[in-house]
Amino acid sequence: METNRPPLDRDRLSALPGWQVEVRDETGSTNADVAAAARDGAAAGLVVAAETQTAGRGRLGRDWQSPPRAGLAMSVLLKPAPDVSRWGWLPLLAGVALAEAVRGVTGLEPVLKWPNDLLLGGRKCAGLLAEVPLPGVLVIGIGLNVTLAEDELPITPTGLPATSLLLAGASELDRTELTAALLARLGERYADWERAGGDPDKSGLRDAYLRICGTLGRQVSVILPGGETDLTGEAVTVDADGRLVVRTVTGDRPVAAGDVVHLR
Repeated sequence: METNRPPLDRDRLSALPGWQVEVRDETGSTNADVAAAARDGAAAGLVVAAETQTAGRGRLGRDWQSPPRAGLAMSVLLKPAPDVSRWGWLPLLAGVALAEAVRGVTGLEPVLKWPNDLLLGGRKCAGLLAEVPLPGVLVIGIGLNVTLAEDELPITPTGLPATSLLLAGASELDRTELTAALLARLGERYADWERAGGDPDKSGLRDAYLRICGTLGRQVSVILPGGETDLTGEAVTVDADGRLVVRTVTGDRPVAAGDVVHLR
């Protein structure tokens, strides 16, 4: 499938308020680039976007690959004021911002698979990776499939097939427009969260997440890290710490980290 894949508009992105956006033709990993910049003293608000990544990473150490100019590959540098105990909501906040941006630009109706995989029609279109490279610093990486054709889609080990905005029938595929919308929503959600002292309820974040989370009310299997016994049950809510609460035969179990599989 032939698609038009123009470059990101560097001038427009560099002028976005509240962010310092750097666009690179190619890099290994935008998360690694931003983490390195943070160690060198870079200020909060740095954004590194790449037209292509050669060593992109997703959650649980997975690769995230995309053809040149076919998606968004970007990472942002945050230095949150609230206590680190509140930071568990920030990867979910980024997922909400991404879903809102995609809906606003494309007219599609995405949902989130806990914690922050973006799904369209039950297929994975985006993923996020949050890392703490040094105390007081959070790096959030975002990978979104925009114009990938069917034969270019990555293999996803979660059991969900991949998709792209193009394949999902998006009305708009301009990557610059998507980037600008994402950073605007991320900045607004983050500012609300900081003003509320990191409280997900006072900031409206938890309510927004619960409305858009497609995991809730479903039977799920959770593959837990560290060799723990996997969980199976109904995903009933997300608690005040951002943990998925799974109702099992032995009671409700909050899950802070794990790979969720939606069961039919």
